[in-house]
Amino acid sequence: MAIVNHRVINTNGINMHIAEQGQGPLVILCHGFPELWYSWRHQLPALAEAGYHVVAPDQRGYGQTDCPDAIDVYTLLHLTGDIVGLVQALGAEQAVIIGHDWGAQVAWSCALLRPDLFSALGLLSVPYVPRPDVRPTTIMQHFAGEQQFYQQYFQEPGKAETEFEADVRTTMLKFLYSGSGDAPPAQRLRLVFGKSAKCLDSATVPAMLPAWLTEQDLNVFTKEFERTGFRGGLNWYRNVDRTWELTPFLRGAKLRQPSLFIAGENDVVVTLARQAIENIKDAMPNLRTKVLLPGAGHWIQQERPTEVNTLLIEFLVGLAT
Repeated sequence: MAIVNHRVINTNGINMHIAEQGQGPLVILCHGFPELWYSWRHQLPALAEAGYHVVAPDQRGYGQTDCPDAIDVYTLLHLTGDIVGLVQALGAEQAVIIGHDWGAQVAWSCALLRPDLFSALGLLSVPYVPRPDVRPTTIMQHFAGEQQFYQQYFQEPGKAETEFEADVRTTMLKFLYSGSGDAPPAQRLRLVFGKSAKCLDSATVPAMLPAWLTEQDLNVFTKEFERTGFRGGLNWYRNVDRTWELTPFLRGAKLRQPSLFIAGENDVVVTLARQAIENIKDAMPNLRTKVLLPGAGHWIQQERPTEVNTLLIEFLVGLAT
């Protein structure tokens, strides 16, 4: 088995770092927040061994990829353009795109906007929800009431950066543990909290690392975010309204490519989006697989790599039939 190869691709006006492995049909893996290409460390060799050219980029604002200063260049149109340019730079005519967390939104945006390039898609942890009629931050305000939704907390430039960057290792440990299925209910990440609270007040430092997260893994995330800070990833959240303003043409759009959805039953996002998951085939009529893994949390491809790899490979193989 070949080792993971790293290189930089020029796409959509930025330099994008990618990790890649294998040969064959192209599969793009898009990470979420606060993550890196490294979140797909278990999928790269497995999918490569199964006969695919697997590429996991550090997305715009993350890791070794460029982090532009302007906040307004982090809309989903920019993020989609990055991945479209990546596919073209790799010389591929089509790709399957798989995204986790924010990467799921990138994946479905790519599939909606360039169905000629993206022949199939997989969504992990975050279900597709068509563009709402109401501005996203208005929905957040209504949902949170007298409290605040975590994405509201992220809107003010510098606020979350200051909190998260004060102790990056603790920040990453809290996010990874409290968002996982290993955390008991009382220690799980809370997406809504008091207006005087800080985001990390709703997360817990574990007594010991969960089995799926090694000290080496934690060090990879810690060292990279110590170097880059969190501004790039947080700027994605600061464009939710702008993306909504730019995409009225996507109202009611359905994802018609072959697709799959995988999440953990203990994922706080699943709890929040239960109805959307139950009705997911309305918006994804060609959904072939929907699996909720018992006991798993939000970091599904890291927590349950064997099960996720099996499901992804079965889905990819099935596209040829």
